[in-house]
Formats: sequence, C-alpha cells, structure tokens
Amino acid sequence: MASLSSCSSLSLFVRDRGNRNDATFAKKLFVKLARPVRFSRNQVSYGSSKLKSFGVGVVRASAEVVVEEAVVDREEKRRILRVGVICGGPSAERGISLNSARSVLDHIQGEDLCVSCYYIDCDLNAYAISSAQVYSNTPADFDFKLESLAQCFQSLSDFAEHLAASADIVFPVIHGRFGEDGGIQELLERYNVPFIGTGSNECRQAFDKGTEAIEPELSKWFARNQLDFNSGKVVVKPTRAGSSIGVTVGYGVADSLQKAKEIISKGIDDRVLIELFLEGGSEFTAIVLDVGSGFDCHPVVLLPTEVALQFHGSGDVKEKDAIFNYRRKYLPTQQVAYHTPPRFPVDVIESIREGASLLFQRLGLRDFARIDGWFLPSTTYFLSSSENKFGKTESGTILFTDINLISGMEQTSFLFQQASKVGFSHSNILRSIIHRACLRFPKLATYSSKSSHAPRRLRSSKPTDTSKQLQGIRKVFVIFGGDTSERQVSLMSGTNVWLNLLAFDDLDVTPCLLASRIDHSSGADSAKNDSDVSSRAVWSLPYSLVLRHTTEEVLDACLEAIEPARAALTSHLRNQVMNDLMDGLKKQSWFRGFDIADEQPVRFSLKEWIKLAKEVQATVFIAVHGGIGEDGTLQSLLEAEGVPYTGPGVMASKICMDKVATSLALNHLVDRGVLTINKEVKQKEDLFKMPIVQIWDDLLSKLQCETLCVKPARDGCSTGVARLCGAEDLAVYVKALKDCLLRIPPNSFSKAHGMIEMPNPPPEVLIFEPFVETDDIVVLSTSTNGNAQRLKWKGQSQWVEVTVGVIGKRGMMHSLSPSITVKETGDILSLEEKFQGH
Repeated sequence: MASLSSCSSLSLFVRDRGNRNDATFAKKLFVKLARPVRFSRNQVSYGSSKLKSFGVGVVRASAEVVVEEAVVDREEKRRILRVGVICGGPSAERGISLNSARSVLDHIQGEDLCVSCYYIDCDLNAYAISSAQVYSNTPADFDFKLESLAQCFQSLSDFAEHLAASADIVFPVIHGRFGEDGGIQELLERYNVPFIGTGSNECRQAFDKGTEAIEPELSKWFARNQLDFNSGKVVVKPTRAGSSIGVTVGYGVADSLQKAKEIISKGIDDRVLIELFLEGGSEFTAIVLDVGSGFDCHPVVLLPTEVALQFHGSGDVKEKDAIFNYRRKYLPTQQVAYHTPPRFPVDVIESIREGASLLFQRLGLRDFARIDGWFLPSTTYFLSSSENKFGKTESGTILFTDINLISGMEQTSFLFQQASKVGFSHSNILRSIIHRACLRFPKLATYSSKSSHAPRRLRSSKPTDTSKQLQGIRKVFVIFGGDTSERQVSLMSGTNVWLNLLAFDDLDVTPCLLASRIDHSSGADSAKNDSDVSSRAVWSLPYSLVLRHTTEEVLDACLEAIEPARAALTSHLRNQVMNDLMDGLKKQSWFRGFDIADEQPVRFSLKEWIKLAKEVQATVFIAVHGGIGEDGTLQSLLEAEGVPYTGPGVMASKICMDKVATSLALNHLVDRGVLTINKEVKQKEDLFKMPIVQIWDDLLSKLQCETLCVKPARDGCSTGVARLCGAEDLAVYVKALKDCLLRIPPNSFSKAHGMIEMPNPPPEVLIFEPFVETDDIVVLSTSTNGNAQRLKWKGQSQWVEVTVGVIGKRGMMHSLSPSITVKETGDILSLEEKFQGH
C-alpha cells in the first residue's frame, strides 16, 4: 500500500477579542473540557503510534418497570426505534444542515422508526421543531417565529435530559461548529444519550485542520515552502468550518493575513488555516462507511469522486486560480463536474481507498465520514515540508486535506452519489448507518438484530419493463431537463418528485432526462427548428445517474456510462467495493441486501419515448421548467398519443408561459382587483442596433417610471433578472447579452447586487417593467432575553413580494398559504436566496 500524506499547512492563532459570548458559554457548558489534540503533519501521515482507535459508548441509566414476561416479548416485537435528528447550529453551514435533516427525515421515517426533529439556533438555544420547519428553504424562514411555533428548552442541559427520555438514539446533522467539533457529542455523552457518529474527543482532533501558530511564523512558513513573500499562492480557509465557506486564495504574506482577518471579522471562525495552493492536481472526496460490530471498526471506502473545475468558452467569467468554493459546491453553476469513480489510474484509486480507511481507523472515527484530498500526477511538482516520502505511488502523490465528520446529506450529496454507485438507495444507506451505530449500545443492539425492516427492492428503472402491470402497479415517467436556463432547477424538481414517488409501493417510477439541443458552452443552438422537436433525445436514467447538480453533468454521465472501457472499469470497482462491504455486512442480521441494480442509461427520441409511455400505460409527470415543458409543446405531443400527464393543458400552458400573453389574458379582471404590471417588449437585436440612451428614454417615457426591471420573456428562476437605474446599467446588460456572458459579476450595476446568472443562449425577447420598490422586512427582538423575534415592515412603499401556490383540478383549485419574500442582499432575489438554504 502507498504511504499517505497530509497537505502542508499553517494554522494562524488569531482570536476576535471583541466577542466573548462563545468563550463564556463554553466555560459554563463544559465544566471539564478535554484539551483538543494537536498533532503535527507527520502524525497526520498516520505512521505514528500516538493515535489509537477507540470509541465512547455509555449506556444511559433508566428506570426499569417490572411487567409480565409475555408483555415484554410483545413490546419488543412491536418496538419502534425513536430517532432524534438535530440540525442547525451556530456556523454558516446551518442552511446546509437543514437540507441534510430534510433528506434524513424523507428517507428513514417508517413503521419501525419514528423521527423527532430538533434545531439549534445561532445562539445555541435548542428547540423541538415540527417537520414543517424542516421543510423550510432556510433557517431564516422560521428563526423569527421559533418562540411561538416550537418548544424551547431552558438550557442545553434540559435539552439533553429531554433527549435521554424521548429518543433511543440521536442523529446529529449539524455541520461545522458545535456539530463536528465535539460540542454536541460531549453534551450527549455527559447525559449518556446514544448518538450516531464519532465521539467528542475524536471530533475535536479530526475537525481542527491545523496546528496552532502565531502570526510572525507565517513568514517562516512561506520560506520553508519556498514561496515568494509577496506573491506566493496559498489557500486561506477557516480552521473549523466546512462546506467550503470562507475559502479563498491568498497571494503573499500580507494578502494572506488580510484575508485571514476577513474570515475572522465575518464571524466564520476565530482561527484560520493557510495551506499550499496545489497546482496541476485533481481534488477528490471519499465516503467511508463502518460495517463493523460494537466497537470493532471495519471501515470500507466507497468509490471516490473526482471534483473537476471547468469553464465554458469566452462567455464564462473565469476566476484567477479558481477553487471549489461554497457556490460551486451547492449551486448548479456548471463550473464543476463530478466523476465517480475518478478518472485516475487504478493504483491511485486503490491507494485512496486504503489510505482513507486507515485514516478513519487511526483517528478513531465512527459510523461514517467523508475524507477529502488531492491527487498530484508524477509530472506535477510538489514541495513537501516533510523529509519523509509520504503519499507516493507510481502514478503520483496522494494528499489528504480535510475530514468531514458529518458529511452533507442533501439529496444529491457525495454520500448518496457514492452509495448509489455500490447498491445503496438513500434509505438503505441511512438506515445502515443508524443500525451500525445501534450496535455500540447493548439496549439498541437488540433492536438492530430484531429489526424487520427490509429495504424495498427497487424495480428496474428500465421504462420497457412491463412485468408489474398485472399486479396493480402504475408506471410513472418523471421527465426533467430541457434547454432553458431553468433546466438546473428542473433537475432539482424532477429529482425530488422521483425520490418522493419511490416511497409508494403501487408506483413504478422512471426518471428521464430531456436532453438539451443546445451547446451551452458556446451558446450555439444546434436545432433551432421547432418542427424537429420530436427528435429530441430523452434518456431513461438508472438511480445513480440522477444524483447530479446539472443536466449537463447528467448527460455527460450517461455518455460516460455507455463507453465500453469506462463501463467495464466502473463495474469492476463497484464489485470490489461491494465485496468489501459484504465482508462486514454479511455478519449483520439487520442487513437485507443492496437495493440498487447496476443498470445502463437508455437513449430514446422524444417521439419514441412518448410511444413507449403509451405502450406501458405510463403517466408522465412533467417537471420540465420553461421551453417545451411549459409552452404547450410537450403537452400537445402527449395528448396526441393519449398519454396522461400532470399540469395544465395545451392552451393554458401557452398563455402562462408568455408573460405578455398572461397580462393580456387577465385584463378583464381589473374590475375585480386583479392587476398586472405594465410591460414593454424589446427584441434583443433591436437593443444591439439602437443607441442605448434613446432606448432608455423611450422605456421611461412609456412605462412612466424612474428605474426598470429587465427579464427574459420566456425564462424564470431569477435568471437574467436585473434592476436598471440608468442608461449606464442598460449598457452593461446589453453588452452581457452581446458577449453571451453566462453570469454578470456582482456589483456590475450602479446599485449593489450579487451574481446574476444569465440565460444560455441569450434570450431573443426581453421584457422591461417598472421596478417595484418593495419595503425591507427586518427581524426584530420583542423580548428582554432577545430570543423572541418578529417581522416588521420597514419603509414607505407598502409593497411586499408574495408567492402563493395553487393545487387541484380544473375548476376546483385550492390556494396554499402565501409566503413573503425577504431578500438578503440587493433588489433581485439571487440564485442562492431562491434555491439554496444558507
């Protein structure tokens, strides 16, 4: 086996002296706080005997009630495992934590398992919350009303006592501080509450990325690593944070220190890590699953994932020295692609798996974790600060850089991507983690041994499988993707629909990708003739290929999956990992087998796909946003073949897709109080030909306003939407259209704003409207202790933005509860604010 290495790094000890709250709280909460373990780079290389694997498992005391033996047997047989899921936390990752809790809730709830949800706010106040809060978009959606809607615990001690009485085992999904640094684990250990994951001491050791140092040592560190004092490239990141939050690139000693101070001033962390910027390498991440029993650790590393940054043509704003940051990790930006397994030599993949397994053991980790690192090919120059030859293989060097003790569990996260590649569904992998944790606690071990739950054997994802038709099982084709700038949101929608429908035993659900006709890297439309729509490609997808962030990535994965050499390698590695897993899982009475088949994607033309839907009597769930999915085209094709589908009919789809047509169709409702905003339509080519100042003056005259809102006529999801305050702003927007920019950088206009994602290709028709100045809505404290909060309008316009959903059949539609929109920055909702909890 190849030796291993960690990346050379320096941790700056820089504390925010102005904020004493956290430190004071820590002293009060942790009466005797174990000193964090600090270790050198050589120790992290796993050759040292100082790090020993051990676990912490204390069975909590409880009062026993003497009852008849027969009654005990009956109770045991129908016993339900009570799982407490804790999310939130004080770090900037609390939004990701909420998403993880939602996935856990979606996939583990069942007749044999009952889930209760809990939330820790930014000030470490604990609440029992309902599933309604878990399904909020961001913690900010309910933070202000927790006191009235949730059960608040007086202290963390009261919270822990409640868990000891109400939960059999706790599943912490708090990412970052208090979740992965040993905070919540120590609290649970003190009150003898069983929990999933690594113990507190080991969390503190593994979560802290570096060794302590003082600021003057940075110059010495630059010299040791032969970095130029003024321009040497390094990565600057929080020592105890995750999700790539706050990660940036520094140039030289002064710039690195400045960026370190910015991380601290923003409250992301009070300690900062500086490490080498690895040139020419490839980043990877690997999930480790413990399949041992009790305190016997048997870690198996799943198929690692290669993380590849990518940029598309001249229209994409390429950052200097781009890194895998928060935005690329969690948003569908097309700037990153994932390859599972990696496109590395086989010896490198094997060494990554062996090394991550050893790391898991040596650091005393438990149940599961995610370990990140880099592979540097042998042609890449790498200067190690260690004299030892760590991480060397024939093909290059392997470096491990980060340990994630509570891996993200969003629907398409690395955990589920890698697990599905080796036969685990979402539910099966999460339940396996829970069962494994139960084995450390004698009272819960009996639950695992007697659990009757078996993962549902997923039916073939092949749409041609008709073997279940006579058993009363209805086929459903969920279609998503398409051409428009909304295609990534369509993928998110389709994935959620597909995963939720899988829970119904009377449905056989097949996910399907409507492939794009357009080369989105260049903006070229390869098939502008709409009459040829029936020849569009539709891919029937196996389980693992759906779990991607962009439609382009799904399509690339399909093409990669059917390439003979790649398919053979993936199959070989899959079997290897599954054999490793079975070495441990075959000893577990609760494991009922893998439930994801190894299948290939299948390509159809849209015409063939609709014909197939008719033959197998499938219902089509349309999750294609924009384009042919909402303009009546797809609906018309399905109606022609008599295939039932969800959503409005042909005519209603055509009207609602066109913003101008929608306004005209509603004009007759003015007397009943239904108003629409005035609009002016402009062709893109006219904007290129006419003088900008003339266009601006003409728009202001017709719309009778001072500022404008511009948006594509046939796109949504905030794509291409911007506020224009003058002719100069219009000029910037028109130039972005002309240059086919994929995104407009922050603060390009006169009024501050965030990144604006642009349609690709650029829209042919644009709509200009008066910009509606909505009131700011702020959260105010209403009690002396500062916990109670409420919303307050702030401003004079008395306008607020409201979103409301309707559901039902034609003529019997019902309105859902409206939601108000609170923007965090700028005047237009950003992609992050609309689709990513943060």
